[in-house]
Amino acid sequence: MSKRIVSAKSPSKVSRGATPPLARGKLAAPAAKPKATTLRLKPELQQGLELLHEVLKQPINKMVNEAVKGFIDKRTAEVESDLKGVLAQIKAYKRVDPKFAATIAQFVDAEARLGGEDPVEGVVVDAEPGGAAAARTKFGPAQAMVRELLSS
Repeated sequence: MSKRIVSAKSPSKVSRGATPPLARGKLAAPAAKPKATTLRLKPELQQGLELLHEVLKQPINKMVNEAVKGFIDKRTAEVESDLKGVLAQIKAYKRVDPKFAATIAQFVDAEARLGGEDPVEGVVVDAEPGGAAAARTKFGPAQAMVRELLSS
């Protein structure tokens, strides 16, 4: 029998096998209660927060939340702009040659011009003594047919 440990601060029960919202590609809805998070700040940042706390008379938690929100807003806008640019480039590329007709035509032309002298195509060689007859007996009918087509 396995034991399940549940923290008093953990969210309400989640059904087993349920996919968390982030795993499904959607952002989770804001929680009713903020979750306590531990952050490790550099000492100079901690001192700056404490100084602002004394001067502004605002809770450090509120200032950190404002700073993080500003960072998220800024970075989200940057990422959105970058993605829009990439998407525009892809759409422009697709409009130029939607079915890759020009690329396919270039490939066919190159094969027609260089097909007979293409070193990548290789040369069919009978490695077995006895030639094609021995090859037919060693290989199955489909493989023998392919080899015969290649050698002609």
